[in-house]
Amino acid sequence: MVFYSRNNLISSFLVPAGVYRCELVFLNSRFIASAAPAFSIEEARIFIAQAHSLYPDATHHVPAYLIGFGSSSVFSHCSDDGEPSGTAGRPVLAVLSGSGLGDVVVVVTRYFGGTKLGTGGLVRAYSESARQVLSGLPRARKILSVTCTITLPYHWFEKVRSLIISFQGRITEQDFGSQITLSAQVPADLFDDFQHHLSNLTHGSLHALQIYVGELIVPLEENSA
Repeated sequence: MVFYSRNNLISSFLVPAGVYRCELVFLNSRFIASAAPAFSIEEARIFIAQAHSLYPDATHHVPAYLIGFGSSSVFSHCSDDGEPSGTAGRPVLAVLSGSGLGDVVVVVTRYFGGTKLGTGGLVRAYSESARQVLSGLPRARKILSVTCTITLPYHWFEKVRSLIISFQGRITEQDFGSQITLSAQVPADLFDDFQHHLSNLTHGSLHALQIYVGELIVPLEENSA
C-alpha cells in the first residue's frame, strides 16, 4: 500500500477494527494475547487496565502500543511488567512496529505454568503471541478526508451523487430546499481530482467548498488487508 502525505499527515493507514483475543501455551505457561484499536494514550491505558481486570490472577500483563503510524506516530510504549528486561515488552512492540498497523494496543497476559522458559523462550513466546493476535485482528483503514459542501440544482443531484461515490466518498447530509445542499467526505488525496471532475461534469457551474480536513475510519471489505 502507498501512503500519501498531506501537510505532514499520513492520509491512509491500517488500524484495528475491533477487539480480538487468542490463547497459546508454551511449556505449560498460558499466554492470552489481546489487541484493540487505541486512538490516544488514554484509550490504550484503559484497555491495558481492562486486561488486568479480566485476568486479575495472572502472573504478568505485558503491554505495548503505537499511537499514530510510521513517521506520524506520536507515541509508542512497552513494558516487561516484571519479566526479565527486554524479553517481553520490546519483542511485542517490535511485532507491532512491523505489522503495518497504527493506533493499536496489545496486552499479552501470562499465567506461569511452573516451567521457566529462559530469556530466549520468553522472547519467542511473547513475539509469537503478538503475531498470532494480530493475524486474527479485524482491520479498518484510517483515512484523511476532506469534508465539503456542494450546493446544486436538482437536475445535477444523481450525477453528483454518483461522482462522490466513484471517488470513495460518502454523503453525510442532504438539505432539499430551493436547491440541494450536500455535505460529503472525500479522501484527502483524491479531493483535487474530485474537484476537477466536478467542474468538468457540470461545465464549470459547481464547486465543492472545503470545510475542514479530518479523519475517517473505513472498514475493509471482508476484513481483508
